[in-house]
Amino acid sequence: MLENISSQKIKKMSLPQLSALCEEARQKIISTVFKNGGHLSSNLGTVELTVALHRVFDFPEDKVVFDVGHQCYTHKLLSGRGDKFDTIRKKNGLSGFPKREESEYDCYNTGHAGTSVSAALGIAKARDLAKKDYNVIAVIGDGSFNNGLIYEAFNSLRLLNTRILVILNDNGMSISPTVGSMHEYLEILSENTEQKAKRDKHAKIFERFGFKYDGVYDGNNISKMVEKLTEVKERLKTESVILHVVTKKGKGYEFCEENPEATHGISVSNSDKISVEYSSVLGETLTKIADSDSKIVAVTAAMTSNLGLGEFFGKFPERSVDVGICEEHATILCAAMAAEGLKPYYAVYSTFLQRSFDEIIIDICSQKLPVTICIDRAGISGADGETHQGVFDLSFLSPIPNLTIAVPKDVEEFREMLEFSKDFGAPLAIRYPREGKRVFKHKSKITAGKWEILQNGGQCAVIACGERAVTLALAAAQILEGDGIKIKVINARFVKPLDSEMLGGLDEKYLVTVEDNMLIGGLGAMINNYFSDREKIIKNFAYDDSFICHGGIDELMTEHGVSCGAIVEYIKNAVR
Repeated sequence: MLENISSQKIKKMSLPQLSALCEEARQKIISTVFKNGGHLSSNLGTVELTVALHRVFDFPEDKVVFDVGHQCYTHKLLSGRGDKFDTIRKKNGLSGFPKREESEYDCYNTGHAGTSVSAALGIAKARDLAKKDYNVIAVIGDGSFNNGLIYEAFNSLRLLNTRILVILNDNGMSISPTVGSMHEYLEILSENTEQKAKRDKHAKIFERFGFKYDGVYDGNNISKMVEKLTEVKERLKTESVILHVVTKKGKGYEFCEENPEATHGISVSNSDKISVEYSSVLGETLTKIADSDSKIVAVTAAMTSNLGLGEFFGKFPERSVDVGICEEHATILCAAMAAEGLKPYYAVYSTFLQRSFDEIIIDICSQKLPVTICIDRAGISGADGETHQGVFDLSFLSPIPNLTIAVPKDVEEFREMLEFSKDFGAPLAIRYPREGKRVFKHKSKITAGKWEILQNGGQCAVIACGERAVTLALAAAQILEGDGIKIKVINARFVKPLDSEMLGGLDEKYLVTVEDNMLIGGLGAMINNYFSDREKIIKNFAYDDSFICHGGIDELMTEHGVSCGAIVEYIKNAVR
């Protein structure tokens, strides 16, 4: 059925046929995700809801915004992309997230939590001003419902004087189990109780914002979803509605149902040399140093296990904080705890740290507070695409006063940096990729702002930061040595401050910088600025001024000019 499916055909299907379509979609998602990687349990939980949406609403004339977008796979299958679904998350294939450039059925690009209601309101306001008459729907999970942006959007519903449908997909999970007072509130609403009056009283909070609340319904019951959405569609002519449905994350695949956190995202490795994930080193080391330092606390925004903090949370529950999907709040929380003498470690993906930019500047750095920010998934993250590439953190962190930025060359140096950080006493950011694939033989003591020379050489010095860049630099050095060209290789393990003593002592005419970050604002740009009034010939290997799509890490790095071959070719031509 999926190969030739369309919204028009779905509208003509009987309920048994819709149920069969749901099962076919579920099996297609399972088989594809285990081949390509991707978000599994979240998509399995929303199959019936999505099929019902396509049955009742008129896409693409009607508009649907998927919060984050983790749950959009069924939507892609039902909107003319079934024949390309096998390419999802592959280079030049379908994106794992909604993408306007990909289909008219995707009206708004998403990838980060909490944006859907604001986007839906904006689309609805544009509809009203254009005097059009289509429906606008935001599908949002209970994890995203913790995000403060949601309530900023709610607060403007009456001001905008428009109408939207918000479908609250309540499965008790984001990536980790949902936490916080809003989660407890939703649990009250979701209780199977005969005390309807009590539940209706609790639901009045949404009416204060201008929504009519309607819930709670089984989102995995295709018959009920078609019936309820048909009713709500009629109500949207005069009012905005929050439709509260409960779904089972991982629905239809027993292992996912029992392990929704472990199967939120499925990875497909492109290397057989992976030694360890940096997150496991973070968890192990932080737990160890916290044993002897009671001031150490760990903070995360809904990603405890993915960031390696499960052991720490288990051993030190009173010093562990999961704030939910509230990155800005997490940053200020760390700053305030540091102001009172604690040593907070804020673990976060690079792409999600972007949401905390203002708080890093004002709350942490302007007060010179000893917060350590552990930035996971830094650099190209691969198959999740533009919204998840961690290639901006060096650029937006480097201009901030009082902030030291460290980039370990491997997991062992990361371990040593964490030991170093406990007594550093000032704002510190440590950025690293997901996978540690190599451990280098060269080791030297960690000193703030000091680099290390990994190999001495002749006319050219290569300055690299981070495991991927150092790997490319040393591989290039080995190839060049075979051609009789000896180069110096430097591990720039502190991007800020630069090691001005080492830079000032470089006699090499040619300098090459290598990083897993954008050129603008990154290591290369800082070194260009340092040597702006000196006679050096500098070549930067970093990412150009563009968004990086989805694909394999190595192929994307090569496509954007950061590769061993490109480094070798440049140096050969330069020094001869």
